[in-house]
Amino acid sequence: QVQLVESGGGLVQAGGSLRLDCAASGGTFSGYTMGWFRQAPGKEREFVGAVESIPWDSISTRYADSVKGRFTISRDKAKNTVYLQMNNLKPEDTALYYCAATSRRWYSNPYDYWGQGTQVTVSS
Repeated sequence: QVQLVESGGGLVQAGGSLRLDCAASGGTFSGYTMGWFRQAPGKEREFVGAVESIPWDSISTRYADSVKGRFTISRDKAKNTVYLQMNNLKPEDTALYYCAATSRRWYSNPYDYWGQGTQVTVSS
């Protein structure tokens, strides 16, 4: 059974940093695109970023404009783990953050597998 488990969320002051981890199990994810999404209260879920297994366009990572330059996605294929390093956090980054996996491109909708989410709260 495929499982994605996020960890690392919490409360941080504006300007601070957090790293989210997503551990995948129940399958081989080295060939998968791994993505991060978030959903704030009263808002729709939105794409944060993703890392593809193959750099189709010589770019393996993609980011939403709102987080570009502040967030970094990386993966450790040997550990089946993907990371979201979040720096210079802003109150508007407050949301429930989800890890997701798909066998297709980063812009696929929907992704095939989802974690249960981890809460990130940024205080001003």
